[in-house]
Amino acid sequence: MWLLAALGTTFCFGINNSIFKWSATRGLSKISIQFFFYMVASLLITGYGLYRHQFHFSGWAVLLGAAAGILNANGNIQMTKAFEKGPAGITSTLIAMNAIIPVLASGILFPEPIPPLHWLGVILMVMAAAIVQFQPNRNNQVEYRTWLVRIALALLSIGSCAVILKITAFYQISFANYLLFFYSGGFVYLALRMMKQEIHLIEVKVGSMVGILSVIGFGCYLYALASGPASVVFPVISLNCLVVMGTGLLLFNEKIRWYQAIGILVALSGLVLTKI
Repeated sequence: MWLLAALGTTFCFGINNSIFKWSATRGLSKISIQFFFYMVASLLITGYGLYRHQFHFSGWAVLLGAAAGILNANGNIQMTKAFEKGPAGITSTLIAMNAIIPVLASGILFPEPIPPLHWLGVILMVMAAAIVQFQPNRNNQVEYRTWLVRIALALLSIGSCAVILKITAFYQISFANYLLFFYSGGFVYLALRMMKQEIHLIEVKVGSMVGILSVIGFGCYLYALASGPASVVFPVISLNCLVVMGTGLLLFNEKIRWYQAIGILVALSGLVLTKI
């Protein structure tokens, strides 16, 4: 069951990123979708935590959770903007390389040596990034550079979230408390940005769907970690970019060159190695 739960997380996270790509092709408001995503997720996690009596408030939980929620919201917005400029499969693979950040941060912030396999994974992902993003005969240098900048901003934001999650685990902060302030902190931040936004029903529906899938994904994630070996669970979950790649090929008729396919395989190999 733990493997099915891990696959469920992979599916939920991959579908959410695919929805972000779809919303980008429809010109929907990125901020509105994120706002309703965080609102629904906040309500669900609050109801669950109160029902199970799992909340134990602390200043660190508020600070770390809210910071991660804001970073993740910004990361998702930048990811959606990147989807507007480039193919979903390659974009999601490059952003998935944010795993490099917590690996390197663990060696700097915590008394943890970086294993040789993790170093190999980092090297492979850096090499793959150079291969995957390379586009000969590109016609629009401005669009290309904008795409790379959006990817870099999303990668840094989401990677920083992983570092904060590592800090909460190191100091044994309740994951339920972390998620509560993760979603509620992001919700408050997005509410401030929503003041000048018009609300459309389609954005409410899309954001709500993403919020539900996010909570289901995190629920499966916790169950998988509690029941199965982390050395298998983490690599399985990290492959959610394959879901995005599949939807890009099937729904958006995207093309992947042969060398990009090789780069993606190298990137996935490096990603798995950093999670072992």
